[in-house]
Amino acid sequence: QVQLVESRGGLVQAGGSLRLSCAASGRPLSTYNMGWFRQAPGKERELVSSSRRSDGATYSADSVKGRFTISRDNAKNTLYLQMNSLKPEDTAVYYCAADPDRITTQWSAVTYWGKGTLVTVSS
Repeated sequence: QVQLVESRGGLVQAGGSLRLSCAASGRPLSTYNMGWFRQAPGKERELVSSSRRSDGATYSADSVKGRFTISRDNAKNTLYLQMNSLKPEDTAVYYCAADPDRITTQWSAVTYWGKGTLVTVSS
């Protein structure tokens, strides 16, 4: 199995940028489909972006398309989420996720999770 540890989030002003990283250990990152989810207070966990292991294809939710970019460095066993043009509605706990099967919006089906990191965007 794989262990996932997210980098520390933080407080960012609206319009700012932040890059999250997720360090994987125990198994190679390349053997997993990877994703970033987030959960805002009082809301359900939602898929932000995902990265397919087979060909590196990525997916981004409409709400972050053009602003967030997911990437992976298999050599460093690390997943990234570059977040630009942040908005107050991006405030949430962000979770790194890994699964041998395809990652979809169905968060309950994901096998491995990091503990999450809080990102707060001030207006």
